[in-house]
Amino acid sequence: MQDPVYEEAYQGHAIKIYHDPDSESPRDWCNLGTLICWHRRYRLGDSHQFESPEVFLRDLADVSDKSELSMDQLRDRAERKAVILPVFLFDHSGLAMNTIGFHCPWDSGQVGYVYVTLEVVRTEFGVKRVTKALRAKAEDILRGEIVTYAAYLGGRVYGYVIEQDGEEIDACWGFVGDYETGCLPEARQAVPVRSPGQIPQSAAAQAQAHP
Repeated sequence: MQDPVYEEAYQGHAIKIYHDPDSESPRDWCNLGTLICWHRRYRLGDSHQFESPEVFLRDLADVSDKSELSMDQLRDRAERKAVILPVFLFDHSGLAMNTIGFHCPWDSGQVGYVYVTLEVVRTEFGVKRVTKALRAKAEDILRGEIVTYAAYLGGRVYGYVIEQDGEEIDACWGFVGDYETGCLPEARQAVPVRSPGQIPQSAAAQAQAHP
């Protein structure tokens, strides 16, 4: 097994945190949004059949190919039927993604959109009208999905192994994001609670061998 990225002794156990090399993409989870991307070298986001961003926006806005509208006009039309955010990719010694853009103009640029139709929002939240506040809430969810996917693209997916006396007693994998805020707290919670006055197994064995 690979070397752990972090380990600690915790309540008579050893917690070891590892990179998870076989994690599934967060886009395979149940997401509110759909992530549509175009890139020459990478397959990103969800599968789709749209040849270009313009074709996608025309389809979402229900605008015919004969309508002479700019990309900004198409997006304005699309926003009448969906909550939609731009998605940007930074490609330099690894991949990063967000919805606000990056400062480097050479290694970054818009790579697609993340969106959810208003019809899906109404169904998901059980409402008849998508208010300004609900639209903002949907945008926050879409941003969160991109944060999670960006962590996956950046290799920030971890698993923990709990050992006692050198033997593995528990393990769990697929924690996306910084391990300090996700994987490690979960590992600590998974450590068996020792009753007051209980001595660790190794100490008990030594006591029996040397009464």
